[in-house]
Order: sequence, then structure tokens, then C-alpha cells
Amino acid sequence: MDDIEIPPFRPLDDFIKESARFSAPAVGNPMRWANRVIDNLLYYQTNYFLILVVIFLIVGCINPSQMLLGLAIVIAAFLGFSYCSTNKKEVKEFKKDHPVVCVVALCLVIWLLFYLFGSILVLIWGLAAPASVIFIHASLRMRNMKNKMSKKIESLGLKRTPMGMILFTFGLEEQARS
Repeated sequence: MDDIEIPPFRPLDDFIKESARFSAPAVGNPMRWANRVIDNLLYYQTNYFLILVVIFLIVGCINPSQMLLGLAIVIAAFLGFSYCSTNKKEVKEFKKDHPVVCVVALCLVIWLLFYLFGSILVLIWGLAAPASVIFIHASLRMRNMKNKMSKKIESLGLKRTPMGMILFTFGLEEQARS
């Protein structure tokens, strides 16, 4: 983690103002479109992270209690899934020994999720809105020479960035290296 570099914030003039060039993506050529998106994600990543935080906070300020509740539900579901997946033997034995308790617990969890579904939607909106804005900008923003050089440096392993690590985690390292 010590070798991760945070790229600089790109000026608004380059990001969205006068010198920025936009055009429709090559929908007929998905590889070219993917390369454009990945190049822009790597080059403008600091700007994109800022957009993500600002929109997430705006949605969170509009519905703070539901945002926190939705976040708690997602974290609890993840922790529950992790716990059950690592302790399968005990869970299976508990189900076998106490089937009525498991059915009642399952019904209560389902009821709780339906009751709290509005909070989950607020959380999804808080994550989907900035993701949509970022994807639209990355799709429409044409690449420039600095952008292409930044991608090559990242793909050669000369520099590691947070977005490069995220792309690698999602299996997009093939596109990021081409």
C-alpha cells in the first residue's frame, strides 16, 4: 500500500470546461468504448472520487437516517453472509436442531427487509447516482495524449493508483493493459 500514488486533481478546464472535448462513444465498437472509459477512469480518478463523495453526501444529507439505516442493513447482511459462509457446519446443525426457530427468524428477516427497503433504496440511490454521472462523463469525454500516457504508465506497473487497483479487482486489468 506504500507504493500507491494519488493522481492530482485535474483542473475543471480540462475536466468539463473549454478545453474538454466530448463526443458520443463508439457504441458499435465496445472495446474502443471500454478503453475510453478505462482511460478516463484512470486519468480523472481524483475528480471522480470527489464527485462520488459529494453526491453521496448530498443524498445522505437529504435522508440521513435512512442512509445510515440502509448502510447498517447492507453491512449487517454482509457480516451475516460472511459469518454463515465461514461457519456452515454450525449453521446446518442449528437448522437441523431448531427448524421452527429458523423459519421464524427467516420470516422476521424478510419482514424487516421489506420494512426497511426504503432505506436500502436511499443507499442504492446514493451510490448509483454518482456512478451514473461518472460513467456518463467517462463515456463522453474524449481521450487526450496525457490521458493515454497515464494509462500506459499504469499498465506498465510504473505507478499504482486506487482506480487501477479497483479496475484490477473487478477483472478489468486486461482492458487496462491494452
